[in-house]
Amino acid sequence: MVPVPVADGARDALALPDLAAIRAARERIAGFVHRTPVLTCASLDAETAARLCFKCENLQKVGAFKARGAVNAVFSLSDDAARHGVVTHSSGNHGAALAYAASRRGIAAWVVMPENAAKTKQENVRRLGATIRLCASNVAAREAACADVLRETGAVLIHPFDDARVIAGQGTAALELLEDVPDLDVVIAPLGGGGLLSGTAIAAKSLRPGIRVYGAEPANADDAARSFRSGRLEPLPATTTIADGLRTTLSVRTLAAIRAHVDAIGLAREASIVRAMRMTWERMKIVIEPSAAVPLACLLDGTLDVRGQHVGIIVSGGNVDLDRLPWQL
Repeated sequence: MVPVPVADGARDALALPDLAAIRAARERIAGFVHRTPVLTCASLDAETAARLCFKCENLQKVGAFKARGAVNAVFSLSDDAARHGVVTHSSGNHGAALAYAASRRGIAAWVVMPENAAKTKQENVRRLGATIRLCASNVAAREAACADVLRETGAVLIHPFDDARVIAGQGTAALELLEDVPDLDVVIAPLGGGGLLSGTAIAAKSLRPGIRVYGAEPANADDAARSFRSGRLEPLPATTTIADGLRTTLSVRTLAAIRAHVDAIGLAREASIVRAMRMTWERMKIVIEPSAAVPLACLLDGTLDVRGQHVGIIVSGGNVDLDRLPWQL
């Protein structure tokens, strides 16, 4: 682990995983997650004037990359720490991943979810055996509900992204991608709280210092892009983005990782996110959720210029409410 100084003095250091920790995570989670395929699509190459390789985490356990970080965190716990169970707050994918990881370890899980979380994502969490607590759709309500569970149960908090074990687990996707496609010029990952992008950037830059790593964010929820520029945590605007998995702010830890290892952040318009999602469904014949479409949407909008480059895209998830597809609303 690599210590990261905290400017405000609130904590002496915040750990970030290094390549060794990411490799250890891969060994730890190997029996519980899929090594997902890398797919290509000639027609999307033509649309973007680049060679695109899609790391399909929509085909991962629980339908999202989040399984990697949750499993690594849960199986990193000592028996004594794990015996009271685990708790998190999540709009859906991390909650389902934690429920899955806890079930594989045989411990209890509680997931705090906003009242407006997609029904499909709520059902995923319940089906995997976790107890859901609904709360108002804001960060303060999520944190307060988590604190209640911690006080009542003694469970261990597994944060969706502000946790070095989670970040290390998420970085294993990029590790696999670069093993399968070692000559990439660029890697792009969606950006919400920054756990996936942090792990991706640490893994990619450690393996290939010259590779470029980009984040992709909805223009309607551009707090990470503003934080990246200013060097301090910027507030999340009141947002209506369809990419519900990206409606969250960075932490001090993930901002430090992103500013150290990420080259640029692109922004995508809502219409482009919908277009990219539909194009992927129609042309690649795979189901992806809006958050997973944001990297391609940035390429369609031209906010990330990858023309002529060999590009790896982390397709973050595929959990979609089929009764509310965005092109039908």
